[in-house]
Amino acid sequence: MYCAQSCRQRAYERRAAVQRGGLPEDAVVLSGAELDDLQDRLFQLRCAAEDVATAAREGAEQAEVRGLAQQLLDSARELERIR
Repeated sequence: MYCAQSCRQRAYERRAAVQRGGLPEDAVVLSGAELDDLQDRLFQLRCAAEDVATAAREGAEQAEVRGLAQQLLDSARELERIR
């Protein structure tokens, strides 16, 4: 079921493009800009995780670790959103 004829048409076009390209039907195709954005957000997430690990290893104050953990959580939530 589709919400509108235009959504049905886009789904058909996607299926047809996937079949022509030899990709699996559940393949996700990203533009170069989308891939760059995804890689940037993954890098931010890794840096936030490293900051938390470093602070914990170096015995940082609880408030600092809490703040860094919140930044890590914010980065992870941002990464969840597909643009």
